[in-house]
Amino acid sequence: MTVTVVGIGGSIRPNSQSERAMRIALAGAREAGAHTVEITGPDLVLPFYDPQVPDRPEAAARLVEALRTADGVVLVSPGYHGTVSGLVKNALDYVEDLRTDERPYLTDRAIGCVAAAQGWQASVTTLTALRSIVHALRGWPTPLGAAVNSGDVAFDLDGGCSDPAVAETLRLIGRQVAEFALTRTG
Repeated sequence: MTVTVVGIGGSIRPNSQSERAMRIALAGAREAGAHTVEITGPDLVLPFYDPQVPDRPEAAARLVEALRTADGVVLVSPGYHGTVSGLVKNALDYVEDLRTDERPYLTDRAIGCVAAAQGWQASVTTLTALRSIVHALRGWPTPLGAAVNSGDVAFDLDGGCSDPAVAETLRLIGRQVAEFALTRTG
């Protein structure tokens, strides 16, 4: 059986460091046999979430449907001032549209969390915030999360990483998400 892992992350800039980190984590999910879907920075430029607005823009409807059918998720946020970026947080607010589903919010799904920031303090506090958000949305943060100091680590356009240990950690997070999803659906 094939499972689907949805990657959400990045910044408004295409191919940002956090988006590149997400792609490495999704490669790990594919290594474990998952089908992957990317929802990156430009796809996340959405109106502020408003639960009273009945008709969602196409990009928001795509995001919600991808999460509805996801067996697992990889979340990657840049760290801005020690927390999740507004772009990623707003996208996660749209998970509220899943509140009445048979499987509400992110119930019973493994969620890999990665934060990338210029410095350890911002990357660690951003990772902590992501994990807290996942708990609030009823998801299961993977045992391993990653705080990436993008002042020390760089990602290239070809999927490479300047630190092989960081790259392996990201792939392992993706594998953990896929393997958990496989045990839940198998």
